[in-house]
Amino acid sequence: MSEILTVDELAEYLKMSRAKIYHMAQRGELPAAKIGAHWRFRKDLIDSWLLQHIDSTAKPNDGHTDSSPEA
Repeated sequence: MSEILTVDELAEYLKMSRAKIYHMAQRGELPAAKIGAHWRFRKDLIDSWLLQHIDSTAKPNDGHTDSSPEA
């Protein structure tokens, strides 16, 4: 069974504010389920989302924009 996280637990896990977690959940930017008035998050889905987010924002060449060869 997957571990289920609350907003507070997810905010601590991701080192983000509760407000940002709520905002992202409401906009569908995080994998989440609203049960009644409460948001819940499956940790395994959050981990997958985080890995995809990291991969999609990674910059080639460690962020260097100069692609010329070194002399």
